[in-house]
Order: sequence, then structure tokens, then C-alpha cells
Amino acid sequence: MSVKMEVLKLLETHREEDISGQEIAECLGVTRSAVWKAVNALKKDGYLVDAANKRGYRLKTGCDILSAEGIYPSLYEKYRNREIVVCRQVDSTNQEVKRRALEGATEGLAVLAEEQTAGRGRRGRSFFSPSQSGIYMSVLFRPGEEQAEQIVLITTAAAVAVCRAIRRLLPVDPKIKWVNDVYLNNKKICGILTEAISDFESGRIDTVVVGIGINYYVPEQGYPDEIKKVADAICADGFLVPRNRLAAAVLNELYDLYENLADRSFMDDYRAWSNVLGREVRFTEGRTETGEEKWVRGKAVDIDDNGALIVQLSRGKKVALRTGEITLRLNKSSKK
Repeated sequence: MSVKMEVLKLLETHREEDISGQEIAECLGVTRSAVWKAVNALKKDGYLVDAANKRGYRLKTGCDILSAEGIYPSLYEKYRNREIVVCRQVDSTNQEVKRRALEGATEGLAVLAEEQTAGRGRRGRSFFSPSQSGIYMSVLFRPGEEQAEQIVLITTAAAVAVCRAIRRLLPVDPKIKWVNDVYLNNKKICGILTEAISDFESGRIDTVVVGIGINYYVPEQGYPDEIKKVADAICADGFLVPRNRLAAAVLNELYDLYENLADRSFMDDYRAWSNVLGREVRFTEGRTETGEEKWVRGKAVDIDDNGALIVQLSRGKKVALRTGEITLRLNKSSKK
């Protein structure tokens, strides 16, 4: 690791306090001149570093650039051996993780980006991922035979991980819209895309990539017309905590939940934080003879331990939705 990155790691670790140039030099075994050069290089990279005589250096409160050096200090110690990669720009963090998986990357790899040029959501939709306003991250898992049987729960677990992390660090109350979206004040702040790759010979899932896109700040240019009525950001009113800290909290929760998928204990939180249960929903059930989507209405009454949404139809029949999407905005012209 370069001196610049070592200095950044120390500044992130001591984010709430001053650390003198002499302390940094002694800790890294370099000269104070080398520390000074490293700090200036960080400033050129956009880091807001406060420097004062007799006090030393510290990152300013509003300094918020994603970095592995900023994430590691907030990871649980047992996870600090995981590989964390932060890119300024990628096409898609899911795609980047899949490329690295083919090259032999180990389980737990997390790739984050300041910007995605081709971020993706479910069903081939694009995911708006402008620079320096979100947390765009993907995590690699390589489930063993026993874990593979439970891996269908990973998207549900990821939604819980995001909510737990947000609730732990921020004074907000996020909710989960089945199956993979997180909402705040009735607007979407996070989407999750899970992709599984099966072994050709055995047919067993051997690689899973969990992509998480969080709207942290409102982009300077605002949201595109097609999503501005439904999208919002966690920090709509300005800086709260560094994105690195929230990214680390999400990783801590996700790693923990992945290790204990089989016990399904997280489902209690998933149900408690649902913004769907008790409400009328509609979902698609095949197509009509003319090829149009057939919409069915019902009331969401439960979520089972496998993550299926239980919907009670108008005549009392209950159905379990295991895949697909629902909407809470009922179209009055749609047929029952």
C-alpha cells in the first residue's frame, strides 16, 4: 500500500480526532515530509483535509469519498480479511464482480463504485447511478452444498441487512417493499439485484452476486423524469454520516446473515419492516389471450419463512408469490 493510502487509512480510522504529522510518520515509519506530500496528494484527489499547527490533520466532516481505506476501519475485525475494491467508475458492480469471480476471486469480495455507467435493476431495467451520490456495491458469495439450498433467501437477507445498517447509524425508519426494494417516506432509496451462476456439470449454484444500490444523496442534477416521483435519498437534507461507514455496516450485516441463512431469524425483521403487509396489492398472473399482462388484486396478509408473499384474493383464496413484482398503486381500469 502506498504512503498516500496508508495516511488515508489513518485519517479514516481517526476521523473524529486530530492526528499529528509526527504521529503519522512514526506509525508508518516514514518522514514528516513524506506525510506532508501524501496529504497534499489526497487533497488533489478531492479529500477535504483540515491541517492546523500544533493539532495535526483530520478529515473534515463533509469529506465523503468512498474508499477501501475508509471502509475497513468500520468492518468487524473478523471480516477485515475480505477483499474490498472501490472504483471511481464501472459499467456495473455486479458485472465487475462476475468478471473477478471468473478470475478466481474469493468469497466475500465486495466491489463498490462512485458511479455506474450501466447500472442494472431487475427485469433488465437500468439503475440510475450518478457520481458521488450513492453507494453502489456488489458482494461475491460461493455457497457450499448446504448453503446453496438456502441461497434463495439471500435477497431477503440483503434487504434486512440494509435496513439494519441504516437504522443503526441514522435517525430514519426504512421499510421493505417485497421483495427487493427499501423505501423511506414512501419513496424508493435502495434496490437489490441478486444473480446466481450454476455449475454446468452439477447444475448446482456455485456463485452468487448480490448487488445493492443505495440513494444516499440527491444528485446535483436531480432524478430523471421517469423516477423522480418515486425515488428519494437517505440524506435528502445533507450529510449525516460518511458513506464508507454505512457501506461497512451493510457489509457487516450481510456477511453475518449469509453465515446464518438457515435459521431464518432475520425474517422477523423482514416482516416487521414490511410496507406491504395489510395493504391491497396487485400482481401479474400470466397474460390474456391478446397478450396483455393479466393483473390480479388481493391483500398481502403474510410473508412465510421462505420469503414468499401470501396474498388473499377477493374470494378468500390465498396464493404464495415467490417471484415477480407487486404494485401498491392500483390501476382502477385493471380487471379483477
